[in-house]
Amino acid sequence: MSEKLWIFDTTLRDGEQVPGCQLNTREKIVVAKALEELGVDVIEAGFPISSPGDFNSVVEISKAVSNPIICALSRAVEKDIDVAAEALKYAKKGRIHTGIGVSPFHIQYKLRSTPDEIIERAVRAVKYAKRYVEDVEFYAEDAGRAEKDFLARILEQVIKAGATVVNIPDTTGYCLPEQYGAIIRHLKENVSNIDKAIIATHCHNDLGMATANTISGVQNGARQVEVTINGIGERAGNTSMEEVVMAIKCHHDIPIHTNIVTPKIYETSRLISKLMNMPVQPNKAIVGRNAFAHSSGIHQDGVLKHRENYEIIDPKDVGVHESSIVLTARSGRAALKHHLDALGVVLEGEALNEVYEEFLVLADSKRDITPKDLLSLVGKYVDESTFIELEKVSYESNGSIKASVTLKVGDKTEQASSSGNGPVDAVLKSIEKIVKPDIELEEFLIQAITAGSDDVAKVHMRIMQGKIPYYGFSSNTDIVVASAQAFVDALNKIPVKNKVTVA
Repeated sequence: MSEKLWIFDTTLRDGEQVPGCQLNTREKIVVAKALEELGVDVIEAGFPISSPGDFNSVVEISKAVSNPIICALSRAVEKDIDVAAEALKYAKKGRIHTGIGVSPFHIQYKLRSTPDEIIERAVRAVKYAKRYVEDVEFYAEDAGRAEKDFLARILEQVIKAGATVVNIPDTTGYCLPEQYGAIIRHLKENVSNIDKAIIATHCHNDLGMATANTISGVQNGARQVEVTINGIGERAGNTSMEEVVMAIKCHHDIPIHTNIVTPKIYETSRLISKLMNMPVQPNKAIVGRNAFAHSSGIHQDGVLKHRENYEIIDPKDVGVHESSIVLTARSGRAALKHHLDALGVVLEGEALNEVYEEFLVLADSKRDITPKDLLSLVGKYVDESTFIELEKVSYESNGSIKASVTLKVGDKTEQASSSGNGPVDAVLKSIEKIVKPDIELEEFLIQAITAGSDDVAKVHMRIMQGKIPYYGFSSNTDIVVASAQAFVDALNKIPVKNKVTVA
């Protein structure tokens, strides 16, 4: 029978330690509610003694959510525990997470103590926390580099003192999967009262092993995983929640289940990315922009024929509408036809072959193939088009910021002006006046390609029409122009309603 794996999310505590990713209390409540909807079991809401803001956030999150356990971090210090307990006074289900370093490095150099003194302090902290809450978690910091027999000794004592969860952090991301799994297995076999507590994993990603180590820990008996959305966290980050959950879901031979509502993974990922102003790397597993994108002709043909040829996860299972078929010089006829169909141009037989040969020549010399390029290739097969072309952009700041654009939509030339909070906002509003799209701009990223004041800016946009994303790209020395071009590029990828059939 499948056992439950408890999902302990520390996005709001360990994840928020990333420089520049701090959230205010209102934003933390938004995240906490999203995590509740996602189905996490435990939310580590903060480290109350670290700042008044963190204390207040734990208080307000405790009021705002009902289902998850709300956890507050503390050191093995009575004052820390007092403050954590005070912050949790409104929690429907509260947990104090206290602990101390257990590796030779921490005992000798950080704490300047001895193993026996560390055990004494750990036991005293757990007993003290137990006065406030029944649910006490003990973290053995830097357990990944601790001596196994000492780790077993201290855990046996803290469980005896009342710990309900024992956390085995690979704090520095040092372990390999086999090593970390062996630590969990050793504890299962050598801590006499281990059945009275849940073993938790907490792995960092310094060597890129966080997810693998966590899964190894689960396979060897851990039943709680401490994770963050998008894998954010100290240094190289923490274990990614989405990776662990989907790895377990894909591997049915692991007799474990979670309460995560997986179709909400993608939207939760985007929420965290937006609020923390921390873009998700394109090749990030599960939630990256390219996680379900295919550019190789062999892969594209296989996916279009049967998704499972090249995808072990259905994009819809994580909240992504569909796979992306990206046109490159390596794309085949199936991918080209797929994109032409979306533009309302249906080519078959010799006509498709002729356009495909011309497409390959173009793709060899051009990095990004746009809808405009495709319509140019099939121009003799199409009488008219709803294609949008940006002809002119101008903007000025004279007390207020105004912009105007000229667009060619099909055969018509249209012009519109608008004011905005900035030149980019004004230009995009001007475009929307003409096109009137039923969309929402969800992601807007600007990157410098080289360096210097004369640099070229590369703009990436993601717009949403309902739940369907469309991506736009452009580059220009003028950020405003690049933004307008990327916006138009994304709009052009929305399929036309009336498709044109060419015999």
